This record gives sequence, structure tokens and C-alpha cells, in this order.
Amino acid sequence: MSKRQFGLIGKNISYSFSKKYFTEKFALGNLEDYFYENFDLQSIDEFPEILKNNSDLKGLNVTIPFKETIIPYLDKLSKNAQKIGAVNVIRFTKKGSLKGYNSDYYGFIKSLKPLLKEHHKKALILGTGGASKGIAFGLEKLGILYTFVSREEKEGMINYNRINATTFDNFQIIINCTPLGTSPNVKEFPNLPYQFFTKKHIAFDLIYNPEETQFLKKAKKKGATIKNGFEMLQYQAEKSWKIWNK
Repeated sequence: MSKRQFGLIGKNISYSFSKKYFTEKFALGNLEDYFYENFDLQSIDEFPEILKNNSDLKGLNVTIPFKETIIPYLDKLSKNAQKIGAVNVIRFTKKGSLKGYNSDYYGFIKSLKPLLKEHHKKALILGTGGASKGIAFGLEKLGILYTFVSREEKEGMINYNRINATTFDNFQIIINCTPLGTSPNVKEFPNLPYQFFTKKHIAFDLIYNPEETQFLKKAKKKGATIKNGFEMLQYQAEKSWKIWNK
């Protein structure tokens, strides 16, 4: 049987969850001809080279910072990926074309849903990159209103400096979609007035390494329900596997 290769495209991804996850999955399933590899790119311009040098590729995951810049290299997008404007899964179709999907929003919904209570009506999304787009789509599906928080003043978004006690009264879910606090930079955290977290709040961090970021620690001190991105990644990965095996 021919080799079936999968992989992850990203930048500085040696820590990647995906490689370990899929390598273990292939081993458990006795899928001896299946391999998963990290493709660490400095720029998305290097993507065609990967395609050229890896003819056994059957599927790819995409992580930051390429979830949006990958799109021009794809032949088509799923309806949801098109709506979201970000891709984290690529399927190599039988005809040899590349189709982009988004499984982030699915993983996020599955992970957040068990925490939701009646009063969780509105969310703040910290960050405006490709990851935050999938999160916004997931919140829409859950019927939760959201606002983006950005470092720059942008239309329809709020700036970190404007977040105060009233903001925390209005928004009961705070989601960190920035890389702040990711290992090895574990001392970093989004610039928020953490004293306004309460036990009514959910603090959700897409980061999973470290297990508890400063963002989560500070929210937890104030009684907030906290969750990291590990489970979301597991759900997202399982969804990727389904997409590749369509």
C-alpha cells in the first residue's frame, strides 16, 4: 500500500499538538503507512514547495499565522470556510484539487457548550486573526452575541483600554484568541482588568500549552469558570480526520 501523508502548516510549530495526536492515532489504529509531519514555514510563499516535494500528501491542518493567507492557494472552500474566511483543514480530493475547510468552530462549540448557563449571553473575543473568525462563527451558531477586542481602534471593535467593570457586566464569556501566554512566553497575558471577573464568567483560552495560562489563572482567582484549548483541539482534529476520509 502506498504511503499516506498528512501534516501541519504553521510557523514555529515544534510544540504542535497535531503531530503527537495523529501519530498516536495512526499507531493505535495500526495504520502503518500513515504519517504526520510538521511543515514549519517562515512565509506562506513556501507552500507550493511543500506540495512539490510531498507527493503522498492526503490532508493538511493549518495553524497560525496562515489560516487566512492559505486561501489563495486552494482550489475551493467549503461553505462554512467561505463564510468564516479562515481555513484550518485542507483535503486533497480524488481529482487532485485542494479544498479548504474549517473545523475550529466545530471544536469550539463542542468544548464550550457544556459550560454554558442561562446568563451566558454575550462574549468578548480577544484578537482578530484567523482563529478568532472560527470562534465568532461558532458563537453565532450558539446564538451568543460577540464583540472583537483589538489593540488598534477599529470599526465595530473595542479597544483594550475601553474595557471596564461595565464591560464585564455585559459580557459573561471572555475568549482569548491571541497567542499571549503560549509557552515559552508563559508570563504574558492579555491586558484586561482581571479584578472584574466573577463566578458568573467563563474564561476560555485557545492556548493549551501551558495547561493554565496567566489569563486563566487570573480569571480563576476571581471565581470564573476556566477552560483551555486542549479539548477543542481534540474535537477539531477528529473532525479533520473525518474530512480527510470523505
